[in-house]
Amino acid sequence: MAKKSSGAPTTAATVALQRAGIRFTPHSYAHDPAVTDFGAEAARELGVDAARVFKTLMVTTDAGGFGIGVVPVDSLLDLKAIAAALGGKRAELADPRAAERKSGYVVGGISPIGQKTPLPTVLDASAERFETILVSGGRRGFDIELAPADLLTATGGRYGRIRRS
Repeated sequence: MAKKSSGAPTTAATVALQRAGIRFTPHSYAHDPAVTDFGAEAARELGVDAARVFKTLMVTTDAGGFGIGVVPVDSLLDLKAIAAALGGKRAELADPRAAERKSGYVVGGISPIGQKTPLPTVLDASAERFETILVSGGRRGFDIELAPADLLTATGGRYGRIRRS
């Protein structure tokens, strides 16, 4: 994996990875503005198994705050599991506008890396099966490929079993 190839967008995520010295491969594709299933579109357009493409979901918990769950695009986030991983009993998906304000990214392009407000991050344990995974690079139509352990390093996150199939 290259650190960054020329022609790849510069986003808060790519800047954060470069500053941390974390290797990644950028992947751009033409986003269709009519598509709202951003993760499935990324997997399809990049020709990557959907189990290796992960979506970033912001939640609020009864433990008092926001958190990030990162799960495969072919799965759902288990709200009880993410709540428990973040020290609570209940969680719900954050309001999209709140997610955009907290992250500094637009919905469909929210990266777990380089967020405006760093939040506790949990990466689904299924990521451990892969040498590399893809997550949003901070824009619709732009993903970053990196090792799961490097994603955890970049976000200060941890693994957890937080997906439902």
